[in-house]
Amino acid sequence: MPEQLRKKVDYSVVCINEFARKKRIQSREAFLYLYQYKGIEFLDENYDIEHTLSLEDAVDDLELICKNNGGNL
Repeated sequence: MPEQLRKKVDYSVVCINEFARKKRIQSREAFLYLYQYKGIEFLDENYDIEHTLSLEDAVDDLELICKNNGGNL
C-alpha cells in the first residue's frame, strides 16, 4: 500500500474511533453512520486539511457534515 494511502486510512480509523468514543457507540456503528451521512467521504476528500487539525476539531467537523446530510446522533 502506498505510504500516502496508508496515512489516510490510519487517520480515518483514528477519527472513526474518536467519533465513536465521543458518541459512546461502537466503532462499527460509527463507521456505518459516518459512511451513510458522508463523513467518510468528507475525510477522504479533505484529508490534506483535516489531518492538520486537532482530533477534536475533526470530530466536530464530522458531526456537522453528518448533520447537514440528515444524520441525527
